Amino acid sequence: MAPYRVSRRIEIDAGHRIMTHGSKCRHLHGHRYAIEAVCEASDLHHDGEQTDMVVDFGFLKEEMVAAIDAPCDHGFIASSADIELLTMFAPPDHDTAGWVAKMAALAEGSGAVTTTDTRLGTKLTVVPFQPTAECLARHWFERLSDPVAMRSNGTARLVLVRVWETPNCTAEYGE
Repeated sequence: MAPYRVSRRIEIDAGHRIMTHGSKCRHLHGHRYAIEAVCEASDLHHDGEQTDMVVDFGFLKEEMVAAIDAPCDHGFIASSADIELLTMFAPPDHDTAGWVAKMAALAEGSGAVTTTDTRLGTKLTVVPFQPTAECLARHWFERLSDPVAMRSNGTARLVLVRVWETPNCTAEYGE
């Protein structure tokens, strides 16, 4: 029997730069990202509030908001290796090198760190990779996999996260 599949899409606005890019993406810029999470199950729930569902769309939205929207929407996503960029965000009342090292260490240790303790009070998410659409798709997949399984009581599994960086360009990561 073919599996059931459901998907949920959210959109966020975020800035980034790809410091190693040989062309215009090395500059600070932003995107209207669309992120789709695809879940599947071999059978539907047989009882409870998710009866005849793979996973409740509301549950999936809540997890996507927590993992993606809350840390990244209307913020900037930066690589922990992008020292020059992180230096620009460092608060003026901090030891700049120490603040940058702290942000990098936190990102490396937990996969990401979000702060508003920045020069302009701007939301900044530091990740231990280049914030390309491909790497963001993998990152968000990893952040959503366990919550999807938990919220569906083990019925559903996340199989794909697709990221639209522009209306014409997508990257995806999944099984």
